[in-house]
Amino acid sequence: MNENDISYKIRGAIFKVYKELGPGLLESVYLAALMHELLKENLDVLKEVAVPVSYDGVKLDLGFRLDLLVNDKVIIEVKSVENLAEVHHKQVLTYLKLCNKKLGLLVNFNTDNISKSIYRKVMNL
Repeated sequence: MNENDISYKIRGAIFKVYKELGPGLLESVYLAALMHELLKENLDVLKEVAVPVSYDGVKLDLGFRLDLLVNDKVIIEVKSVENLAEVHHKQVLTYLKLCNKKLGLLVNFNTDNISKSIYRKVMNL
């Protein structure tokens, strides 16, 4: 399954979670519900995956973590904030670079319109 196929399933799961729970809950609730939906789709999902950071040939142990990694191909960053900041978008791009992945999704569940709150971030896809 390629990144686009995985992304299609992820978007469907995001819509299911949003329809059931709505806006206004903690990020951790959406993260757990989304992981549950993705597992039901028979996707391989890892939560809070360590992000490797190296600088000047030295591996830095900093504790950065991806929210979800799906099929070892797609990064999902989940937010539940009033407004996404530009740094949230840059964070996903940086994670893609550091993890050598091609596709990331940034989703903010604290919204009136979930379809306008899913952002696709691409690196070399």
